Amino acid sequence: MKSRRLASLALVAAVLVGTSGCTLISPQATLIPYAPADGVSAHTGDVAVRNALIVSDDGIDGNFLAAFVNESTDPVTLRVEYGEGSAKTELTVRLDASEAISLGMDGANDPLPFPDIDTMPGATMPVYFQAGDAEGSLVEVPILTGETSYLEPFVP
Repeated sequence: MKSRRLASLALVAAVLVGTSGCTLISPQATLIPYAPADGVSAHTGDVAVRNALIVSDDGIDGNFLAAFVNESTDPVTLRVEYGEGSAKTELTVRLDASEAISLGMDGANDPLPFPDIDTMPGATMPVYFQAGDAEGSLVEVPILTGETSYLEPFVP
């Protein structure tokens, strides 16, 4: 009788370890940070770049959508660059102290036009962000089409 109880306990212990033991050595997925959006995020100095993406149907001209958040109590100028060599384009966005600007999505600000991107939808394009004199951040920004209803108004 004792051997049956011991065998039952051993079986229960084996089932418990077998079904939940892997969680002891694997990372908890809910602790891994990610951007739950179509775009990508970055940080440069005191400026957070959130949900950055480019909308283009032809891969030639695009519109850049993103949110910029100045996390400091001082105004800052954010430099946005794309392209290489003589085709490099530089744009600037001025952010007041503790200001957040959404380009395109909230209707208050238009998206930034990105002409001559020469990258097809579905790919990514390197875009460089630099706030003031802080270290910049090079990010691979996705290029999406206007096939989804919420991006359709932003196709150039």
